[in-house]
Amino acid sequence: MSDLYYDPYDYEIDADPHPVWRRMRDEAPLYHNEKFDFYALSRFQDVLHASTDEETFASGFGTVLEMMTETHNESPMMIFKDPPEHTALRKLVSRAFSPRRISELEPRIRAIACRYLDAQVGSAGFDYVADFGARLPVMVIGSMLGVPEEDQDQVREWTDAQLHREEGEIDARKRLDEVQAALWGYFARYVAARRKEPRDDMMTDLIEAEIELEGGNKRRLTDEELLAFIGLLSGAGNETVARLLGWTGAVLARNPGERRKLVEDPSLIPGAVEELLRYEAPSPVQARKVTRDIDLHGTTLPKGARLLLLTGSAGRDEREYVDPDRFDVTRSVDRHLSLGFGVHFCLGASLARMEGRVALEETLRRFPEWDVQWHDTERVHTSTVRGYAKLPITLQ
Repeated sequence: MSDLYYDPYDYEIDADPHPVWRRMRDEAPLYHNEKFDFYALSRFQDVLHASTDEETFASGFGTVLEMMTETHNESPMMIFKDPPEHTALRKLVSRAFSPRRISELEPRIRAIACRYLDAQVGSAGFDYVADFGARLPVMVIGSMLGVPEEDQDQVREWTDAQLHREEGEIDARKRLDEVQAALWGYFARYVAARRKEPRDDMMTDLIEAEIELEGGNKRRLTDEELLAFIGLLSGAGNETVARLLGWTGAVLARNPGERRKLVEDPSLIPGAVEELLRYEAPSPVQARKVTRDIDLHGTTLPKGARLLLLTGSAGRDEREYVDPDRFDVTRSVDRHLSLGFGVHFCLGASLARMEGRVALEETLRRFPEWDVQWHDTERVHTSTVRGYAKLPITLQ
């Protein structure tokens, strides 16, 4: 009997899942966890295929393992929908992520980054996540949504609480319902105010945009759909970028030679962001429901099965990447799956990349070297995102 075991709730595995994922890729590319009754795909090509076959691998039952339902869920969340509903919603909200809107944000992102990092110049060190990495995306999303600065820490606490899981906790619905009620109640007041006083911003774009329906009819987003998208943007936009920036601080501390290359040649930074995303995916686990029997690796994956797509494992698959466990800022990353693929490719990918690039440029400009106080670090604990909640660094 194999001793191979994986589940996304195990804190010890989550601390360093790569050895387990490597064994899964080699020994059980279609892995089955009997305890929690899910399957998992870990190889790059398998995850890529499943990400692009939304008819067989559906999102409409939920994309978070513990939140999945037996029947199509009624959530207004765009990521919990399949085409054609997902297509219509995505087409509408993508207007709020137009190239003009995103490009306009770069000066604001840089100013926020400079503000937080300048405050640490001359210090012996600081918490790269708590004092910078987790604050930057909250401020950026807040700028987009018009959240007052004095409320942004509270919004971040609510969104963090929505994703947090205690070790072994599977059913957190009561706790999560209370958090979501507080978060959505806050944003509901904000939406009502924006309807009365439109502005040239993302939320007004969403309020005024229209969904094109079959037959040529159109409609606008309901309040519930608006709140769902704001919640998605607040949660995914804050949490994943915070984890990306945490990995930036940690991985570059462990690879000072690669960090020195970026200091000496900042033109490598955009590529380094892609390598960071490949090397340590901020959101390494995505869930799907299987809608028909399908044969994979000599086993029938049954209709109705819950399936995890391990994008974090795919980024280290030696079948796709040469020497994948080596972090290399000069690597040409032609593609990775850390921002999704297919119809569910991350809508905010260009924004996340910009935040990662600007944050790294401004960090290295001030602090070309740092060490991490590893014994004082803390991790986040969720079934969907992975990374640091605290990353104290000492400056040299």
